[in-house]
Amino acid sequence: MKTTPATQWQIFDSQHHDNDETLINTVIEVFSQLYKNYFADEMLVNHKFSIEIRAFRHTDPWYIFLLLTPWMLARLFIPDRNPAIPLPQGWQATERVNAPLMVIGPPIPLAILGGLEQAHLNYHPTLGHYLLQPLVQSLEQFDTPDEVFNAWNEVIKTRNRIIEEKQRQCEWHQEVSRREFFAALRKRASPQ
Repeated sequence: MKTTPATQWQIFDSQHHDNDETLINTVIEVFSQLYKNYFADEMLVNHKFSIEIRAFRHTDPWYIFLLLTPWMLARLFIPDRNPAIPLPQGWQATERVNAPLMVIGPPIPLAILGGLEQAHLNYHPTLGHYLLQPLVQSLEQFDTPDEVFNAWNEVIKTRNRIIEEKQRQCEWHQEVSRREFFAALRKRASPQ
């Protein structure tokens, strides 16, 4: 783990790993353990689902991907170096190590590819600080992971149609559309 002095972000140390597969496998391991520790007995969780990562890519300085868990579909942003985003009070790594789990941390503005998004700060000792955008938080009505991703694709289609009707252009939304709409399965692990 690397800690950056300016804002004290703890960064997943990708320099000591040989490829993206290491990060993907680590994320799957972390979220599989979170499932076992916090969600395995929850009623409002879709226990049929495994942990899956799709649409993995690197957009400087972020590793960005869709993460499906039994409790949510989210987009994760894991920095490869200091993103120069100030951390809120109480969110230094030393303050979060023994803190209770927060599925969705405080909102943080995120400038990416010419657009401004909002994501939620999170921390895990293995992953360091990262940002999370919840996309679908109620998964009980879905029978398969593909149904969840198809529902998200419908949201992307609708958003693209509205953007086109308003004759707007947003590089970030175009990137999301290209990568996530046509994303193939990247990696899957059973939470059991």
